[in-house]
Amino acid sequence: MIQIIAGEKGEGKTKRLLEMANEAAKTAKGHVVFIDDDNRHMYDLHYNIRFVQTNFKMTRQETFFGFICGIVSQDNDIEQIYIDGLHNIVSGLTDEGMAEFITLLEKFSKDEDVDFIMIISKKVEDLPEVAKQYLI
Repeated sequence: MIQIIAGEKGEGKTKRLLEMANEAAKTAKGHVVFIDDDNRHMYDLHYNIRFVQTNFKMTRQETFFGFICGIVSQDNDIEQIYIDGLHNIVSGLTDEGMAEFITLLEKFSKDEDVDFIMIISKKVEDLPEVAKQYLI
């Protein structure tokens, strides 16, 4: 399953994502992972959540997808992955690239039984059509 929280900067998306991750950590049977491009929110997360900071900007969505595959390959018990700011992690992400990434993630989610919840900093009406079906 994929879920997307979209909106412009300052709309409380990260706060909502943190709350969702913390709630999931209390009830999850598997592991919960939170991916962010900096460590500002590391201490806002429940201690059971595995925090992963991307220490570098990725310029292609395929690179980030491979990064995610690496995380999942190291832990077969991952149940949910939270991604704070797709555009912050993958610089220069186009609508076409976002659509490709979401399509890859959708298949991966079904194959590996991992749920993805992510933030896309963009107006809802400006999202690619493939992303709109996952809005929460």
